[in-house]
Amino acid sequence: MTIYRAIDVESTGIPSETERHALVEIGWCDVVGARGAEMVMDPASILVNPGRPIPAEASAIHHLRDCDVVDAVPPDVACAEVAKAGDYYVAHNAAFDPQFFGGGDKPWIDTWKCALRVWPDAPSHKLQVLRYWLKFDDNPQFDRTCSEPAHRAGADAYCCAFLLVELLNASTVEQLVKWSSGPALLVTCYMNKHRNKRWRDVA
Repeated sequence: MTIYRAIDVESTGIPSETERHALVEIGWCDVVGARGAEMVMDPASILVNPGRPIPAEASAIHHLRDCDVVDAVPPDVACAEVAKAGDYYVAHNAAFDPQFFGGGDKPWIDTWKCALRVWPDAPSHKLQVLRYWLKFDDNPQFDRTCSEPAHRAGADAYCCAFLLVELLNASTVEQLVKWSSGPALLVTCYMNKHRNKRWRDVA
């Protein structure tokens, strides 16, 4: 049976060329079963001691503080636990999460890149916008309590898992992997006088 493991991480910040950052939480949620009969399992998460202070800007997103993770496990222990299962790893913007959790040589599915292809007319391709635009809450299998609070690793992994199910119903896993390894086809223009226009409307 194929296991798709949706991953979400919360960190001390966004890594850049000048600054490294570290995990403060990693969450996962499995999707199992044949196409058209996928089941989303309960999410799980692990708090991680990043070995450095959590900046206020990061705490403002996930609301985790230094005192919350002082006794948490180190990053390698948390990542080893997540890596125990999964034929595919899944993330919403898979350019970010693998910087903290590599996942070995297993293929990644980027639900953000795939959503841009499948639903170009969505009002936004952020995870929480897609969650409400696609009406996850109307799905009897969707447990709202598992999706809260937003911007925590387990809850966001849970929403990502349901987004994957929608994508698997719209395409094939082979196509999703191919799209995920290619460029993101941005729908909106962010340049000069055409800022915030759809590319199709740019003359």
